[in-house]
Amino acid sequence: MRHGGQILIDQLALNGIDKVFCVPGESYLAALDGLYQSNSIETIICRQEGGAAMMAEAYGKMTNLPGICFCTRGPGATNASAGVHVAMQDSTPMILFIGQVAGSMAEREAFQEIDFRRMYGDMAKWIGQIDRIERIPEYVSHAFHTAMTGRPGPVVLALPEDMLSSHANVEDARPAQPAQAKISDEDLCALQSHLQQASNPLMVVGGPAWTSDAQAQLMAFAERINIPVAAAFRYQDYMDNRHPIYVGDVGIGIDPKLARRVRETDLLIAFGPRLGEMTTSGYSLVDIPNPKQKLIHIHPGAEELGRVYRPDMAINASLRSVAASLEKITGLDCEKWAGWTKAARADYETYCQLLETPGEVKFEQIVSHVSNSLPDDAIITNGAGNYAGFVRRYHQYRNYRTQLAPTSGSMGYGMPAAIAGKLARPQVPVICYTGDGDFMMTCQELATAVQYNIPIIIILANNGTYGTIRMHQEREYPDRISGTSLNNPDFAAMATSFGAHGETVRATADFEDALARAMASGKPALINCLIEADAITPQTTLTKITEIAKKST
Repeated sequence: MRHGGQILIDQLALNGIDKVFCVPGESYLAALDGLYQSNSIETIICRQEGGAAMMAEAYGKMTNLPGICFCTRGPGATNASAGVHVAMQDSTPMILFIGQVAGSMAEREAFQEIDFRRMYGDMAKWIGQIDRIERIPEYVSHAFHTAMTGRPGPVVLALPEDMLSSHANVEDARPAQPAQAKISDEDLCALQSHLQQASNPLMVVGGPAWTSDAQAQLMAFAERINIPVAAAFRYQDYMDNRHPIYVGDVGIGIDPKLARRVRETDLLIAFGPRLGEMTTSGYSLVDIPNPKQKLIHIHPGAEELGRVYRPDMAINASLRSVAASLEKITGLDCEKWAGWTKAARADYETYCQLLETPGEVKFEQIVSHVSNSLPDDAIITNGAGNYAGFVRRYHQYRNYRTQLAPTSGSMGYGMPAAIAGKLARPQVPVICYTGDGDFMMTCQELATAVQYNIPIIIILANNGTYGTIRMHQEREYPDRISGTSLNNPDFAAMATSFGAHGETVRATADFEDALARAMASGKPALINCLIEADAITPQTTLTKITEIAKKST
């Protein structure tokens, strides 16, 4: 006989889960007791449910297993929805377990009661509630299969507290075996035929459920046929950025020359990405519904194929299956597009040259220094904000799963993701880039990093403003500043008060030594970089944006 919490935690252990992230709540005390008894699962106690859910999501990215988060009902579940939204838009396997009111109190608007099926709506792949203890193994198995099959994503399961605390003698479900759609020989032949007919092909890579092997197989294929490869929005680590066939990222702030190549290619191979708003520059790079380019779309979720763009060829298969099969494509005449690939790479190398920004602290030089000094397997995280444009443009990713950044554009993601990344790979450096507005969204999780001695390094671009919104504001309503100015604390002192290492950089020349001290501290560390607000993007300033806007009015 086991109580429901023990049955639940045993199911997680059977499915290979080694960490869960939570904020404790009285509504799932039995599950906490199950975690207490577990010898194989580490419990990471967080300071706010949004941070806990983002850690679980990032851990799911790192492991390709569902990231697990527990939270209490009502306010806890509401906070955790931020991480569920990231998991849905980023196609990340994740399971959120929510403590729920007892079944005897249901439908009375009991204390903190919410109907989670209605609350989460289409934010998750599946939302369920386990009302009977003997069905826990069934529901957990269903959750794992749903989270990991096809296009991965989040599952939400509510746990009535009386169900969790009751006892039963039930058989455990065996570990999940999610299906993996495989590419057919016919599709491979058709893909080869399209490549044979192409004169200037372009591949855009991204999407869920890759592995290091899949990345290596795709790189070997792309190198062999000499096809230019671009990365979808926030998938820059899917291709070694130093490789001669890598030609940049297709996302926010895209190089205009790369955007032109996307429009001009005669064969666009979307290898994994959803082709959403950010990757298509607001759906402007590819015509809807009929692209001018010949489009081959490869994706593990059938519902994504033809969702916006009518492809000339749709391949519904796991990206691992396709990557492993590419060696069968041979005999292509690659010389006809050799010049196209070389020119695209040259454009990328020009685009990566540092452009000087105003101010005593030049963030482009900071990012460049970090990129050049870290090992190839270092993990880089960020949330949302204009500072991320410097990281996107000037950091060169070399290995798969060294970038943790939300395609959903969620603020506050960088630090929880850094904690999860360091837990998944404790032997590698983990750098979190954040802005002052971005950092304050989840800054309380610095306490989590200190509590568990997780030595992440936070590089904070502090410009005293919500920079992205200020940029749009100056473009649309020049000199009419509203709601974007920030009065910040002393971030270095704040970090020190948490028990972390903290210092402030006021000149670019001081950063290198500050980074060395942060890494040598062996503690979570924060480097507060005082950036000019005028240095709003890598390529322009607020002053120039305002001047242009005034001239156009």
